[in-house]
Amino acid sequence: MTTGLIPGGQTPDPRPSGARPPQQRRDHTGPGALHVDDRPRSSVITARAAASFEPVGRSVATARSFVRDTLQGWGFADIIDDAVVLTSELVTNAVVHAGTHAEVLCLRSDDGVRIEVADRYPEREIPLQGSPATMGSPDREGGRGLQLCAAIAGRWGVEYTPTHKQVWFQLELPDRPVGTRAAGPSLPADLLPIADSRVRVAVVQIDGAGAVSAWNEDAEELFGHPADQVTGKPLTDIAAWPHTPGTSTGIVEALQLSRWEGSYGIRGADGRVTPVYASHLRVRDTGGEPSTVCLLVRDHERAVLQTPLRVPASDPPVGSDGQSTDPFEVFIGSPAPDDLDGLLQRTVERARDMLDADSAFLLLATDDETELEVRASTGLPSARQRFARVPVEAGPGRYGSARMPAVHEDLLAVPGAVPLLNGTGMRSVVTVPLKVEGRLTGSLGVAAESPGRYSNEEALRLQFAADRIALAVESARLGELERLRRGSLSFLVEASDLLAGTLDRDQTLALMAQMAQMTVPTLATWCAVYTIADQASDPYLSYVLHEDEELIDGIKSLLSKIAPPDPVPTPGARVWAAPAEAAHDAALRSSMRSLGLTGGPTHQVSSGIGPTLATASAVGGETVVLPLVARNRVIGMLTLGKPTDEHFRQEILELAEDLSRRAALALDNARLYSERTAISQALQRSLLPPELPEIDGVEVEVIYRAAGEGNEVGGDFYDVFPISDGAYGFAIGDVCGTGPNAAAVTGLARHALRLLAREGLSGPAVLERLNSAILDEGARSRFLTLLYGEMRPQEDGSAELKVVCAGHPLPLRLRQDGTVEPAAEPQPLLGVIEDLELYEQTITLDPGDVLLCVTDGVTERREGARMLGDDGLADVLTACTGLTAGAVAARIMRAVERFASDAPSDDMAILAMRVA
Repeated sequence: MTTGLIPGGQTPDPRPSGARPPQQRRDHTGPGALHVDDRPRSSVITARAAASFEPVGRSVATARSFVRDTLQGWGFADIIDDAVVLTSELVTNAVVHAGTHAEVLCLRSDDGVRIEVADRYPEREIPLQGSPATMGSPDREGGRGLQLCAAIAGRWGVEYTPTHKQVWFQLELPDRPVGTRAAGPSLPADLLPIADSRVRVAVVQIDGAGAVSAWNEDAEELFGHPADQVTGKPLTDIAAWPHTPGTSTGIVEALQLSRWEGSYGIRGADGRVTPVYASHLRVRDTGGEPSTVCLLVRDHERAVLQTPLRVPASDPPVGSDGQSTDPFEVFIGSPAPDDLDGLLQRTVERARDMLDADSAFLLLATDDETELEVRASTGLPSARQRFARVPVEAGPGRYGSARMPAVHEDLLAVPGAVPLLNGTGMRSVVTVPLKVEGRLTGSLGVAAESPGRYSNEEALRLQFAADRIALAVESARLGELERLRRGSLSFLVEASDLLAGTLDRDQTLALMAQMAQMTVPTLATWCAVYTIADQASDPYLSYVLHEDEELIDGIKSLLSKIAPPDPVPTPGARVWAAPAEAAHDAALRSSMRSLGLTGGPTHQVSSGIGPTLATASAVGGETVVLPLVARNRVIGMLTLGKPTDEHFRQEILELAEDLSRRAALALDNARLYSERTAISQALQRSLLPPELPEIDGVEVEVIYRAAGEGNEVGGDFYDVFPISDGAYGFAIGDVCGTGPNAAAVTGLARHALRLLAREGLSGPAVLERLNSAILDEGARSRFLTLLYGEMRPQEDGSAELKVVCAGHPLPLRLRQDGTVEPAAEPQPLLGVIEDLELYEQTITLDPGDVLLCVTDGVTERREGARMLGDDGLADVLTACTGLTAGAVAARIMRAVERFASDAPSDDMAILAMRVA
């Protein structure tokens, strides 16, 4: 850290040299609001202190101490806590999250204190008005700096330059009414402290080098040294400083502190040591040079200088207006967070700042009060510690008992005393319980990197704060538990609706994985779904999802190389250690190869070490497997995983178990539906004709649409097939009804037409025998409209057609001049009467002519009371002159679809033939 002190007066621009002036300054006046700060900076700057901090975690604590000492030196104790909290958040964002140096500038003016924190990561992320949620998630350690500025500071804003981002806030000084600041009760004369008839207060000023620069008359009278004999000499020459074992603060260190108060001795001119009580204040002159002013009295007269004792815990604090102040609000601040995570995070931050610690943590008891669960921390790897659990009573060497306050002066002397702090670099810690009506509800702890930082006095201060917040924390915890239960029920209801909304197997699998991912990170970080086709099949890895899409392929590759979990039908989640072990082994092998420990060239594996280590980090934690059981059979498994050192909470596993039961039933229903649909579609495809034959000189095009979901064949059908050399049969028909029953008659008609036509029968004879076959079906028979014809291309380029129209919509002939006319006459339909007398008609299609054949699903297309009809179809066909057969069929279908907005309710078939 580098610091600088600049004398008072108008401050120079604190921005880096060469930086552009900021385009705008934003100022907060209400929740979620951002406004341009156009107030001129006309306040006189009376003091300025600056410091720069390196991008390391320890810099956050150093920055807090810098701001605390600066404001204490300026006499602004009223706003120190707020300033330290805001500075801590902003410096954390800079040195920890952004990874850059942080520059802190403190400015004192006549109307308040302005603190500016600049970093070298000028990313322009400013929350939009009315969207306070975009200012950062309160569930993580970083990202709350702007939210705290908005809640605490009187004014705040963000300024940008091409190389820096600067967040500033201003804290207004509270009104200090003229009158009593502190007072004590009236006492009888015999209870007053003893002092000489004249109390002498020695005023000694020590310069930056530790030498005496001023020595008043009372100092000469008390110690016998004339001013000219001690001026310029180090204070250590005449000071008798106590050397208490275990205390590292000496006189040199005490003189560097912004404030210090305590006892030591001064050697007089006669060689005798006079015990004194001293109050030190660190100041600086107008040239920026620091010095320390020391006020000293005889030790038995310490009441003259000694700071009054802290208000007893039983007495509520009193505000400046004389009214009692809620101790909870004093500690937490106002307004208090209305959510549990926000309240816990504010608690650990205030506890850390109150004891000037490097880290703090808060644990809540589980429902059975047998374990404590980490719910908030600061200065610790929160992603690793969150929701970790420790026993309440673990015996010697652990917590001992979380029901009592505990102070550990040096964790190295008692390894494992506080398991959560193992490997964090913390040396001293104090923990206190949170109790409500005698029940243990949690534990609050603060820790420091240096040993011996805390004593019983700090434990009592922390316990006082814990007693004030315990009830609020327990109330918020119960509220969160109720919301979690309601949210779980709501989530399961929505999951059931989603799963019931589809019968597609692949989509059901995707929904299962996505629903597990929807609650990330509450439910899991990654998930995988295994399916089992039948009892003789092994589990198959069907789906893998991770909150980071770049890791999905790595996890899928890792899981495919290990044996799947056993399909055990026992309900509930069970731990599966294989993925974590495989991930660790793969990462170790990659690391060894990258170091050349296997003898191979390192450049061949260096490109793969990154994904392998990333996969190991993602999969290396706890993995649980939940069976998917339906109809007393395991049809798959749902696998949920957490990163390294994270564990699943019991309520999350219960939610996942409920989800797995619903997912198993939906997956089994989708499997059965898929199997039946596949059988149905295979049978339906067998009813469709094979590919259309190629006819010399004639273009043939067919468009077919079956009504109903999942149907490929309905009551409408078509066919074009060769009969003999140079002759081709064609047919288009409509069976009464739709769906599988109509499709059965469709198959009978299509196959009968081919067989009878190839026997050499004429068109009327073919249809008469088909009529008899339909009537032979008895109750299953359905009437049928059918247009059947035979085509023979001629040598002159025309085509001769012989057609029979048995109750079917008449075919339309489009000539080259655009005229449209029916190409046949109507005759009785099939499947109604036994004795039919049918006849065929012969027409000739000239080159360029088109014959259009459709079913009634085309002509009876409706939109309200309107119907397309034969005339409407003829109008559309008139505009198709010169088009190919395919273009004619496509235009007809497009016109039919556009005629009405609703989906078609009847099957439709279009057969277009054009003589080239």
